Amino acid sequence: MTSAVVNIPTQSTSDHRVPAVAGNALRVPLVTGGSIGYANLDHGASAPCLESVRTAVDQLLPWYASVHRGAGFASQVCTRVYEGARDVLREFVGARRTDSVIFTRNTTDALNLLAKALPRGTSVVVFDTEHHAALLPWGGPRVRRIEAPETPAEAVAALDAALAECPEGPRLAVITGASNVTGELWPVAELARIARRRGARTVLDAAQLAPHRPVRITELDVDYVAISGHKLYAPFGAGALIGRADWLNAAEPYLAGGGATRQVHERAVSWTSGAERHEAGSPNTVGVHALAKACAELSANWADVVGHEEALLRRLRAGLRGVPGLRELSLFGADHERVGVVSFTVDGQDPGLLAAALSAEHGIGVRDGLFCAHLATRRLLSRAGSDADRAVRISIGLGTTTEHVDRLVHALRKLVAEGPAWRYAQVDGRWAPVDDPRPLPDFLP
Repeated sequence: MTSAVVNIPTQSTSDHRVPAVAGNALRVPLVTGGSIGYANLDHGASAPCLESVRTAVDQLLPWYASVHRGAGFASQVCTRVYEGARDVLREFVGARRTDSVIFTRNTTDALNLLAKALPRGTSVVVFDTEHHAALLPWGGPRVRRIEAPETPAEAVAALDAALAECPEGPRLAVITGASNVTGELWPVAELARIARRRGARTVLDAAQLAPHRPVRITELDVDYVAISGHKLYAPFGAGALIGRADWLNAAEPYLAGGGATRQVHERAVSWTSGAERHEAGSPNTVGVHALAKACAELSANWADVVGHEEALLRRLRAGLRGVPGLRELSLFGADHERVGVVSFTVDGQDPGLLAAALSAEHGIGVRDGLFCAHLATRRLLSRAGSDADRAVRISIGLGTTTEHVDRLVHALRKLVAEGPAWRYAQVDGRWAPVDDPRPLPDFLP
């Protein structure tokens, strides 16, 4: 099986010069007293803002004005920024010249938009391992869910069989690039090849993949890609759907309103074609600018980005192997290629309590739960032989350091061996320190 993404040569750890993120100097209080530098190991949920993105936003804000049809000079500047971002994103994902770039709020919004644009009678095939953003938008009797495969080859064969059983008419295969539960890469190119052979289009959920590896539509031969700015170090509320224009131009507008209309008369409305057809209302110009800047920054630094994360991931997984009772979740096996995400349980330990203690006592931010992929996570917990009803997820990124990884491993070993140093209780279903003494930042009311 070939990789889901373009291969990038990596450098030794000491050579990595990754883009800086905002918040690297952030210190957080501990329940046991004092403060410590924050170890953000939850990049998979939302990544911090790149410093270059923050600078770009600050530069734009004095010029902020309406886009499209504005006569003022600031409006013309913002229109150029907004429309120019389409070219940046098209280049970022290696799209075709004719592909539409539609700005959305996030991946969930992008995939819901595509679901509304499907031709009538489209059959949709989706693996039940998908994030809810890719699992839930598709409705109707022609949706087929495939159970979690155990190998990439099994995934390809299962998609082939499911598409072969679909009735005549349009077909769409929904594919993830990297699991948001395990970080494992999916055989995107092989799945897309099977879909093409069966007369189906493909949409790639690249939310968890695009921040970590380059994605090329033309090389993978997928039809649509969905991405989120808040995963891509641009947390300003913008995402995108990028792909073939014909279904999108033929569909009713995703939203009805200004900007999507060509002419409005008393008894009739005509709609625009192209991306504006699905971008009604005042667009998120600042978010779009931030997203484009982040994509350009990653594109210029892929070798360092990939090398940095792979070195940290090796260090993390080696350290976790020394934690007694730890069970790592996996779809395709421990040696399968992955981005910087690891989910696990520890025998006899409540995942929510572990996460709370890591935060309160060690200044480490991780995620616990089912990660908006309930079907997948429950199945993987069962496969791992764990009796837990949720897991802990560690996700690394540009803001992660070796000290963060080492602190996490040391803290886990200490918690498993000795238990928490503070008393915790469940509040609204979540573990929290009892009589939490940590002060909140001054800007909060």
